[in-house]
Amino acid sequence: MITVHHLNNSRSQRVLWLLEELGVPYEIKRYERDAKTMLAPPELRAVHPLGKSPVITDGDVTVAESGAIVEYLVDKYGNGKLAPAPGTPERLRYTYWLHYAEGSAMPPLLLKLIFGFIPTQPMPFFIKPIARGICSKVMNTFIDPQLNLHLDYMESELGKSSWFAGEAFSAADVQMSFPLEAAKSRGNLDASRPKLSAFLERIHARPGYKAALEKGGEYALLGPPT
Repeated sequence: MITVHHLNNSRSQRVLWLLEELGVPYEIKRYERDAKTMLAPPELRAVHPLGKSPVITDGDVTVAESGAIVEYLVDKYGNGKLAPAPGTPERLRYTYWLHYAEGSAMPPLLLKLIFGFIPTQPMPFFIKPIARGICSKVMNTFIDPQLNLHLDYMESELGKSSWFAGEAFSAADVQMSFPLEAAKSRGNLDASRPKLSAFLERIHARPGYKAALEKGGEYALLGPPT
C-alpha cells in the first residue's frame, strides 16, 4: 500500500490527485505545518532526512520530490495512462513540463512569497522602511517581471494544445497545477490570461481532483500578506 505523507496546504495535494486519476489505492499520513513558521513538523524527518513534503512510501521504497514521485507512480502504476507514448513529440513536451514546473516556474513564486513577507516581520522601526523599500524594488524590477514572463509563456504554450503535453490530459498537467494555483493565489494569474484560467477551471472540475480535496483536507496556498 502506498502511503502519502501529506502536509496540509502543500505540493503533496497533487500527489493525492495523481493517485485518484490513476485509480491506485493509498493511505494518508497527515502532518500539520507549524502555525507560526508555516514549516513542516520535524516528524517528517523520520520519513526523509530533509523533512519535507511531498514524500511517499511504497513498501520498502521511499520517494521524495514531486517530479520523481510523479514519474515513479506513472511508470509503476500507470499502465500507459497519463503519459504520452515514448518517442513521440508529446512525450518530449510531457517530460519538459514535469521538470519545468519546479525548476523554472516555482523559484520566482517562492521569491514573491519571501519578499512579500519580509516587511511584515518584527524588526526595529527604523529598519522597516528600508526593508520595505528594498523588497518593493526587488519585487517590481525582478520578481514580478519574471513571473509575468513565465505566465505569458505558459499562456502561449496552452494556445498550441488543450493540455500541456498535447491534446490528452496527462500527469504533466497534475505537476503544473501547483505553480499555477500558487500564481493565482499570489495575484499574478488573473482573467488577463484566459487559457491558464480555463486550465485551472478544468482541473478543478475533474472528479479525481475533487476526490483528492475531500481526502486531503484543507488546501489554501499562501498568498501575499494583507
